[in-house]
Amino acid sequence: MAVKLLEIKKESCPATRLIGRKYTGAPNWGEWWENEWFAVLEQNPCLPINGDAYIGAVHIVEGMPERWIGMFFPAGTEVPDGFESIDIEPQEYAVCYLADKEGSRDFFTMETHDMCLEALRAAGFARKEDDWCFERYNCPRYTTPDGEGNVILDYGISVL
Repeated sequence: MAVKLLEIKKESCPATRLIGRKYTGAPNWGEWWENEWFAVLEQNPCLPINGDAYIGAVHIVEGMPERWIGMFFPAGTEVPDGFESIDIEPQEYAVCYLADKEGSRDFFTMETHDMCLEALRAAGFARKEDDWCFERYNCPRYTTPDGEGNVILDYGISVL
């Protein structure tokens, strides 16, 4: 595995409204680019802790993963026509900052997820089971490679 864990930071996130689209199967990022859905969402003020980052998120509902693509907004933000939302209670997250080459599929493997869980345990964090995990695609960390061609993906896991 080429993904390198750079650091883990604890973040306190206030009540949040995730606005986007819900997927019971694999999320379709391509339709987001084709339909310019992020441009619609970017017209609202985002949750400051995340800036204008795009979010891929998952949590377990009735034993099954529910996946989302969208953005985090302050609680109560109006949902634009054609989008869905889910309100997330205030939470603590352990955010793993992961580095790898631009375009690497290794960011999105179970091995990387398991590596993060092991690092959280070693750092004294306790995962909040079946609660939220998210990929935060922050600009410029994820969009602008460094001199070695690496980008950084923020991978958050809710913790107790």
